[in-house]
Amino acid sequence: MNSNHIGFPNREALWQSLQQGEQDWDLVVVGGGIIGAGILREAARRNLKVLLVEQRDYAWGTSSRSSKMVHGGLRYISHGDIKLTRDSLRERERLLLEAPGLIERMGYHFTLRKGQFPGRIPFAMVLWLYDMLAGIRNHRYFDKASLARHYRGINLSGVTGAMYYTDTVTDDARLVLRVLQEAIAAGAAAINYTRAQSLIKHQGQVAGVVLQNVESGAQLELRCKAVINATGAWADRLRNEVNPERRIRPLRGSHLVLPKEKLQVSDSLSLLHPEDKRPVFIFPWEGTTVVGTTDLDHQDDIDQEASISTRELNYLLRVVHEMFPDNQITEDDIISTWSGVRPVIGSDTSTDPSRERRDHAVWVDNGLVTVSGGKLTTFRLIALDALAAAAPALGSVSVQGGSDVIFQSPAIGVERINTADKQWAQRLLGRYGNHAGTLLEHASDEERRLIGPTEFCLAECRWAARHESVQHLDDLLLRRTRLGSLLPNGAESLFAALEKICAEELHWDAARWRAEETRYREIWRRHYYLPTA
Repeated sequence: MNSNHIGFPNREALWQSLQQGEQDWDLVVVGGGIIGAGILREAARRNLKVLLVEQRDYAWGTSSRSSKMVHGGLRYISHGDIKLTRDSLRERERLLLEAPGLIERMGYHFTLRKGQFPGRIPFAMVLWLYDMLAGIRNHRYFDKASLARHYRGINLSGVTGAMYYTDTVTDDARLVLRVLQEAIAAGAAAINYTRAQSLIKHQGQVAGVVLQNVESGAQLELRCKAVINATGAWADRLRNEVNPERRIRPLRGSHLVLPKEKLQVSDSLSLLHPEDKRPVFIFPWEGTTVVGTTDLDHQDDIDQEASISTRELNYLLRVVHEMFPDNQITEDDIISTWSGVRPVIGSDTSTDPSRERRDHAVWVDNGLVTVSGGKLTTFRLIALDALAAAAPALGSVSVQGGSDVIFQSPAIGVERINTADKQWAQRLLGRYGNHAGTLLEHASDEERRLIGPTEFCLAECRWAARHESVQHLDDLLLRRTRLGSLLPNGAESLFAALEKICAEELHWDAARWRAEETRYREIWRRHYYLPTA
């Protein structure tokens, strides 16, 4: 793979550097999801010598398979947790301000039904508080006629109206990559496909990690002042080396992706599922329409990618059929699915997974700091809590003071991006920061062209292959871009173009391409499409 200095570090060169012990490390962060990325970002800005290791690909787990919503935690108000809601809303508004084009405001219409809680007046009071905490005012009531005009073909039997409010939507995997990009630019290091095999202990205290290169099988010992375990649903595994307690309750949430022309919505339609009264959303995302989510105990092997079950498929289709019966949506219309495993902190009292709290927890055991749970929105605050817990081992690190900025303002503006489409230019700035201009600079007209109904282009695929530590085809199609989830048959129509790009940028020969294509097709078919059994 090409060496580069403007993107992620060259993976092979970084591994060799780790083997040779060329760097003394203050902190090793285990886990390359949004929490690990946030910790890396905050550690780097404090001038710590910090390394992040991820056993699969960046954002491979929950952080590429969430519901894509950077929301303020409306449900926490009903639980009486005003502080958590306020913190979430402040972080939401911060992200909107710092990363336009990556974080976008989206409207939500929550349907009201006679006899259903909450009713119009209680809901309006909650939304008044919600907006006040966020420092905005945009909630209002939609009557039945207005709702019918807004959602073409909607079945309003039993619906009395809807309450409108706003939250935000994102590409969660690109959010992780953008945070990692900021951390690396500030001096941090990150390496994917590198497993924390075990902990190193000295006089009973954690003093480092044994790392395994998943691609080659090679191992090395890496000593450091502190280790933070930010592995989400896998957190108990590393923690159990120093504490036998098991606290993570893995919950699965699944989603359907439908063509926009089969079910077109301009913002999110939110309702309580008739089966179990859980909130379900039908919302636009990346040129498609998404239906989600479920909330079930995930009892499969967490080392295998999560997959939608037949039960979940029918559960989500039921909502579509009831709300838009004339659209006649069937399984054959589904472009793709995705399923993510949420790392919820389990209680001893709740048998209903939907009643478990979604806040995070931090534990310190013999020098190992473990953090899990929480929300996509509050990753910065969770990162600060984890660093505060590690501070005794790190010494002079400060988690207070200084700038709270996550994303440095790009040095270029939309006018410097080589496209007449300024909205698309803003999208590229949100996803790539200062690299957005370079990404298009030498791209051919063909590679700059938008792909199908999406807003991705092949120039992004080339950039990712060259600069973003792509090791496998699924890295490129399911996380660096979302083309595998947005185009029919996992984007197989792009394979010829991608083979050429991967040959030029990753030096994959024909045999390697065939192996990658076979691997990717199996992953997509089993974990990103319809249930296999």
